Amino acid sequence: MASSGEKTRQEVVIRYATPDDIAEYEHERESAKATPELLQKNLFGPTPYGHTLLAFLPPSHPDCDKGAIGMALYFFNFSTWTGKPGIYLEDLYVKPEYRNYGVGKALFRRLGEVAQEKDCPRLDWSVLKWNQPSIDFYEKKLGATAMSEWVGMRLEDNGIERLKSLD
Repeated sequence: MASSGEKTRQEVVIRYATPDDIAEYEHERESAKATPELLQKNLFGPTPYGHTLLAFLPPSHPDCDKGAIGMALYFFNFSTWTGKPGIYLEDLYVKPEYRNYGVGKALFRRLGEVAQEKDCPRLDWSVLKWNQPSIDFYEKKLGATAMSEWVGMRLEDNGIERLKSLD
């Protein structure tokens, strides 16, 4: 029986993405810098920098031919504290109509399996401060710990270029 607030659980099929799965962004195409060519090169080229898990409805579901209903894109990092690799979850997305059906849990379950297969003691990700439903899911359902003592930092193109002129 589904818990309160959770719809009837959908069985999902999780598999790794292939080059045939590359598609253009449905929304905000003008904002996306990632092109199918860049994704092909960086996810499926000779040195893949990331990995993508896709969630699908099972073949027995009447809507199984509608494509992926969720995805998790991750890459490996390394910790000097543990002396081992870790997983950084860059993106997790579940189509709105399939949220609260267990799709996110299924993707995290598979990420946990990957972490154990690769001897990764950590699985890290970021969430926007305003995204309280996701924060609640991560803390209450997954038992995740907010890393409040850490501050995320970033350099983008211009900042990376400025590194050349550091004294």
